[in-house]
Amino acid sequence: MKLHELRDNEGATQRKKRIGRGPGSGKGKTGGRGIKGQKSRSGVAINGYEGGQMPLYQRLPKRGFNKPNRKAYAVVNLGLIQKFVDAGKLEAGAITEDSLIASGLVRRKLDGIRVLAKGDVTGALTIAVTGASKSAVAAVEAKGGALTVTNAAAAE
Repeated sequence: MKLHELRDNEGATQRKKRIGRGPGSGKGKTGGRGIKGQKSRSGVAINGYEGGQMPLYQRLPKRGFNKPNRKAYAVVNLGLIQKFVDAGKLEAGAITEDSLIASGLVRRKLDGIRVLAKGDVTGALTIAVTGASKSAVAAVEAKGGALTVTNAAAAE
């Protein structure tokens, strides 16, 4: 087989249907849109419209609640912190929110930084952040380190 012999399988491609090209085409005159009415005209978008009947999205009950003043935390895993300490980008003795941002581990602080327990801790770390999971605190303290949470409400 050569490059000039390559071609699609039979029936894989179909010719574009040319609409509004005379009565002999089978799609001439009105172009398959019927006669008159909103849908026969150009620039029509009636998504979700059900002919005056109450639309489905309005008939269904609303659920849930979005808290307008909820806090959004930047999330960091312990494994990543340990990786940055091993690479020399962070000091194990004094890890703060500012040092996490300076090292490039966290892009921005948002409402604070929250530490989660995914990953392994190999040495003693001293971390001071806005929030931490209980398992993260336990994992750091098990290796002889300290994880202090500056905002008590964030430690859940």
